[in-house]
Amino acid sequence: MLTLSDFTYSRPAGPLVSRLVAPATGPAANDNGGGKSTDPAIVEAALRHFAEHGLGAARAARHKAEQAFFADDRVQYLWWLEVCRQLDRRMAVIASREFGLEHS
Repeated sequence: MLTLSDFTYSRPAGPLVSRLVAPATGPAANDNGGGKSTDPAIVEAALRHFAEHGLGAARAARHKAEQAFFADDRVQYLWWLEVCRQLDRRMAVIASREFGLEHS
């Protein structure tokens, strides 16, 4: 019968486990970087937008940024671009390039 002590990190893994499980290589991923905003208002807006739109939230935010851009509302454009960036950085970078405003 297995006990909790059978699953400690200090015990060496058996030969089968060693072959099935590859050791982690490289540094750990950090998902809170990469140009995302740390502004609590942007983070909250992105979370609320995601709650409303689900997996299409980044696309919807990009669409709102596009509407603001063509309405010549720079403040709203930058706001929605940041919400989009919070949800999908790549999409926001592409959008900013398409609109001619390099804001990445």
